[in-house]
Parts: sequence; C-alpha cells; structure tokens
Amino acid sequence: MSSVQSSSGQTAEAYDVVVVGAGFAGMYMLHRLRGLGFSARVYEQGGGVGGTWYWNRYPGARCDVESMQYSYSFSEELQQEWDWSERYAPQPEILKYANHVADRFDLRRDIQFNTRVERTAFNEHGKFWSVTTSDGRTVEAKFVVLATGCLSNARKPDIKGLENFKGPVYHTGNWPHEDVDFTDLRVGLIGTGSSGIQSAPIIAEQAKHLTVFQRTANFSIPARNAALTGEERDAFRRDYPEIRRFAREVARNGIFAEQPDRGALDDSDDVRLGKYAGRWERGGLTFMYVYNNLGLERSANDTAADFVRGKIAEIVKNPETAKLLQPNSHPIGTKRICIDTDYFATFNRPNVSLVDIKANPIEEITASAVRVAGKDHEVDALVMATGFDAMTGSVAKIDIRGRGGQTLNRKWEEGPKTYLGLMSAGFPNLFIITGPGSPSVLSNMIVSIEQHVDWIADCLVHMRRQGLATMEAGRDAEDKWVAHVNEVAQGTLFPQANSWYMGANIPGKPRIFMPYIGGVGVYRRICDEVAAKGYEGFLMGRAEQPQAAAS
Repeated sequence: MSSVQSSSGQTAEAYDVVVVGAGFAGMYMLHRLRGLGFSARVYEQGGGVGGTWYWNRYPGARCDVESMQYSYSFSEELQQEWDWSERYAPQPEILKYANHVADRFDLRRDIQFNTRVERTAFNEHGKFWSVTTSDGRTVEAKFVVLATGCLSNARKPDIKGLENFKGPVYHTGNWPHEDVDFTDLRVGLIGTGSSGIQSAPIIAEQAKHLTVFQRTANFSIPARNAALTGEERDAFRRDYPEIRRFAREVARNGIFAEQPDRGALDDSDDVRLGKYAGRWERGGLTFMYVYNNLGLERSANDTAADFVRGKIAEIVKNPETAKLLQPNSHPIGTKRICIDTDYFATFNRPNVSLVDIKANPIEEITASAVRVAGKDHEVDALVMATGFDAMTGSVAKIDIRGRGGQTLNRKWEEGPKTYLGLMSAGFPNLFIITGPGSPSVLSNMIVSIEQHVDWIADCLVHMRRQGLATMEAGRDAEDKWVAHVNEVAQGTLFPQANSWYMGANIPGKPRIFMPYIGGVGVYRRICDEVAAKGYEGFLMGRAEQPQAAAS
C-alpha cells in the first residue's frame, strides 16, 4: 500500500489491486498477488471469509461436488493435511475449511470485513480506479478484480402482502448465523430449487407441518452421502496429480469422473436402464455422465428424464403428488441438476403437503397465511428458497463506471458482454473471476476460480514486465466471443429451459445464456492461446494511450 494525493487534495490509500469479495476466488487471488509482490486490499461485505458458504447456512446446505474435489489444488500441503469428513461436505465444514485457508496463509490482515464496495470509477487521466466503500472511504487501485461470486446475491421475491406477514421470514441465501428451530411451527417453503430440495427434509423433521409451494418441479438425484474413510481419503490424495490434471484439461465440467464413450440410443433398452439404475444407486452428479449425448439430443435426454420420473413415481406414494413432482417443463440437466437426501420421500410424511403454484400462482401473503387459488394456507414461518440473481447480480449492485463514465449496468442492459468472461470492453484494468462468458457455474467452481486467478496473475506480471499501464477487452474480440458463447449454447438443449443460466428467474432480466458451455478443458486452452499470442484481442496501453496487443 502507498498514499497518493487525490484530486480533492486529500491523501488516499493506493494499492496495486483492489479485490471485491473474500470467498474462494478472493482468497486465492489475494494469496497469488501477495506472492508476486503486488499490494492488495480485499473488501468483503460479510463478517468473515467463505463467500456463498458464509451466507448460505440453511438446513441441509451442502455442496453438490464431492468434497475431495471441491477444494484448492494450489498447495500440495493443504491438499494433504485437510481431512474432509463426508463425500459431500456440509456448509459448516466448507466454511471451516475456508477459515483454515485464511489462517494458514495469513490472509485476514489484507481483508476488510463488513465493508461493501459501493462505487468504482476509472480515472482515464491517471489510469487508476477510484474505489468507494460503505464506510465512506475512497482508495485508489491500478486494477480492480471482481471476486463477487456467481450465487451470492439472494433474490427476494416480489410477492403481494409479504411485508404484512407477522411471523419470521427467512431466505436460504441469507440465513441467520444462529440456529433456527421450527419445532411445533407450521412452515411455508417457497421454492424447489437446490436450496429448497436440500432444506425440505430437515425442516419437515422439525415442523408441525411443512407446506411446500412449487412453481417448477426439478430433477434431483440421490446424493448417497456417506462418511469418508481414511482409506478413501488416502487413495484420493495419492491420485491427486492425475485427478487435478484431468479436471483441468479433459473434463467438460472440471470434475474427475469416467467419461462416456457412447450415446444413449447406442445401447439396448435393458442395458440403458441398467446403467441408469447403477448411477442412481451410486448417486451424485455423475448420473448425467452415463452417455455423451444427454445434453445434445432430446431423444437421448428423454430416456434419462423418463427414468428419473419413474423413480419419483416409485418413491412418492400419492399418485397426484408424484405427478406434480415429476418435471416436464425442461430436459434433464438443462437446469443445474440437484442432488438430495430423501427429498421425494419427504412428501410421504403426514405433516408435509405440496401446493402447485404454477397453475395457480400465489395471490397474496396475509398476516398468517399464503393464499393460493382463494385458499389460505396457514403458516407460522416462511422460508424463501427463491435463489439468486445469478452471474451478474452481485456485480450489478456496484456502481461501476468505465471510460467516458459509462456504467457496466447500462452496457449490460441487454445481457452481459465480456471477452472470455474476464473483461468487458470500455472498462480497463477491471477483471472478473468466473464471469458470464466463462464455464463458471457449469463447472466445479474451484477449478474455474483457480484457472482465472492464475491467468489474471500471469497477466499482471506480463504488464509489469512490459511497463504497460492499461489492458482492456477489444470490442471486436468481445463481440466475437459473445457470439461464440451463444452459438455453442444453441447447439445444446440448455436454452430450452427457463433457468437461472438464462436469467429466467429474474423478472425483466434479458434472456441470454450466460455461462460458456464449451467445456473447462477447451476454455482453458483458448485462454492459454490468447495469452501466448501476446493477449490477442485485448488492448494494451502505456501511460499515454492504448494500443493493440501484439498477435
């Protein structure tokens, strides 16, 4: 850190880099920057590290990527010393891991907690960003890195009368830090995405009655979660070099798993059903890896979707309830598939009921009830499992002003535009980690985070060595990348779902497929080739003026 004379004549703190967010992306970015000799400051709106795992403390919160893979790979010592207790780590354990990382690498001294970045504006004359925080202070930085997370801006639904409800209202994405006890309460749960599916069985065990309000039925696969044995952990650790290489370079989604060598219709009906049954019993996201065309061909996808719908009918005893829980509005896997523990079986409990709010949307919330189709469902507490303004929501909360005072929100009004998901034209020296236009939420997030952080770190070293002051995405390169992202998506079944990948859960948000679906390995090679060609498609500038990067 240094001090500089601001335009107002006052002394302002100045850093090489300001990082926004202290989740897994912000922590690793800080670690890399310090190791390379850059001065950095991280601002985090929460009271601790962990990002989404700091906020999402709802009952049953758990990662859907196996814990031995949902972990950092940058430190061999860290990989070997940390003992994950379960196949799928619960939220408290992931948060404990994040705190361990912060302590082990002494990260907290450069993180300011309980502080939001409210505004940042690029000074074209001085080639720096002016960053204003919620405590009223302004600092300067040559670079700003947005490590704000893809699922960190909880979506609060606009439901008539919600403000009149007399009982407690909770949101799964911003859960209290103390335990919530639903014993002897009538609970209304609105939403059946991942957080609703994870929390419903836990709440049902406590509540006097649980009423689940479902707009869209979702596909979910049993997690088959279990304690990890020492032998299992040791085997994973021995194989980490190959597991990590495969996740980074081969896997489409950054997860080590056996790869399919055929399409769904290449097998006979009996063989195909046997394979689906085997994956159902194994549990987890690998259900979608049985065949290589489930995300590409509807006829293939239908075989997997029909199998899961059949399983729901087997589990749920009431035929009408089972039918409501069977998804029919989208191909399986085109919304992020959920994994669960006893979700569908929960609807066999006498104290659980399901209300369809697709056919009859919620009319109003009264002081003590949720009104649907003229009927009041009496509840003492409400749980909103209504998801996030994904990919762009946390960025949109910051007033970001680039060249000529243009705001990023205005530029992205019709959908986010980036080059490689890393930068947006007109906003020099502003990097985004796992931003729209990168594999991001379609991948093991930590694999994608580490790749972006390493790429940005290498880029900053390159600029320092070359004496470059600014870097920004070229508009032509950005336009071509946005077109490529959409072209690749249109070759799949994914755009057929009204998913948060498309921004479909936010009223008025443009319908555009935001993540890059081409695969983690393919994307990494593209980014590496761009860098090897002198950061082709980016504009580099010395203190005087920007110039095209060498190609």
